[in-house]
Amino acid sequence: MKKSDSPLNGIWLFMILASTCVAALNGTMSELTEAVFESAANAVTLAIGLIGALALWLGIIRVIEVAGLMTVIARLIRPLMLRLFPEVPPEHPAMSAMILNMAANALGLGNAATPIGLKAMTELNRLNQEPGTATNAMCLFLAINTSSVTILPISAIAVRASAGASNPGAIVLPSLIATICSTTVAIIAAKLLAKRSTETIPPSPPPESEANATPEQETSPDTPPLNPPGLSGRLIFGSLIILFFVAIIYRLTVEGTPTLTSTQFMEGISNWLLPMIICSLLLLGYFRGVKVYEAVTEGAKEGFEIAVTIIPFLVAIFVAIGMFRSSGALDMMTTLISPVTNLITLPAEALPMALIRPLSGGGAFGLMSEIVNNDPDSFVSYLVSTMQGSTETTFYVMAVYFGSVGVMRTRHTLPAALLADLTGILASLLICRLTF
Repeated sequence: MKKSDSPLNGIWLFMILASTCVAALNGTMSELTEAVFESAANAVTLAIGLIGALALWLGIIRVIEVAGLMTVIARLIRPLMLRLFPEVPPEHPAMSAMILNMAANALGLGNAATPIGLKAMTELNRLNQEPGTATNAMCLFLAINTSSVTILPISAIAVRASAGASNPGAIVLPSLIATICSTTVAIIAAKLLAKRSTETIPPSPPPESEANATPEQETSPDTPPLNPPGLSGRLIFGSLIILFFVAIIYRLTVEGTPTLTSTQFMEGISNWLLPMIICSLLLLGYFRGVKVYEAVTEGAKEGFEIAVTIIPFLVAIFVAIGMFRSSGALDMMTTLISPVTNLITLPAEALPMALIRPLSGGGAFGLMSEIVNNDPDSFVSYLVSTMQGSTETTFYVMAVYFGSVGVMRTRHTLPAALLADLTGILASLLICRLTF
């Protein structure tokens, strides 16, 4: 059977050609040319900036792997994950990496979620019997990733707080409900499209030895032996844990219990959450007997390789998006579909946010920040903040995740992800109308 091209091929080429045509009509060819080189440079800068985060989090993941905690995490939610990803063995590293990625997304830890997600894609690709073509598990994982349930949209809350909104945390519940809706649609769409796919993709069972392996068998070839710390090590690091809790008690009692506003509470969560997660994972590894420094440096090596691998894909997608915006094609599209959005009472000021969110995370964040700063307590500000917290940059995620493992044929990933995006936007509008 003839293999179909990735939908990104046509979309990417259309954006390039349409941008050039619109720029010719508008007389903005100089801006278009500038956008080409600026976007390409931004893509490389972003990839280089990702090296540090990738190295850090892949190193921490290596600690978790060596300690055997990945297997424990996978077992806890095995029933649900087996239903979603029946082709992935429950004890396989891909399963636990996907779980950690979803957890990081739910907590609004975007920088932490990406390296873990790339690790999950690498492990899923090990099960792929047709390299270069996305498996059903990859398609579903990406669809869920671009619509994942978000408990704390920290970045959007921070912008609202800095702009002086009366209740910056008001978007938590709307964002949560919108992401539940979008994730549900993403799962249903990915499952249905996988069944209706006309492509013959062979199943991806693991090798016999790997499928029947116990956790100990699975990690034994390349996992160093565990060496739990002695009495002195347990005393030192146990004392530090106690000291940490004493510091918390001191802050709450000796200095007096402060009356925290919602802004201060959310800011405190964003400041405390990430260091506590890092310390907790490293300490768990240490007490399990992992040589944490060696494990972190070993896992960090993968970060450099992945960052270099995704540069070509980032350059391609960034250039297309930059040209589309600078030429005025995005504004033209906004004008063309405004009659439809008027029927669903989507404010004209929020329409560019709905269109640009799947294309550019930075562009959407900047647009949201501008709207919020102009009128932090308006309905439009409330709506775009919810959109920012409940949707994802689909094209960027696909380019980075699939690019990291060399997958060119994405199959039904894009339709499922875009359906989830549309659901997230419509759900945000409905919930904001009901709660504002």
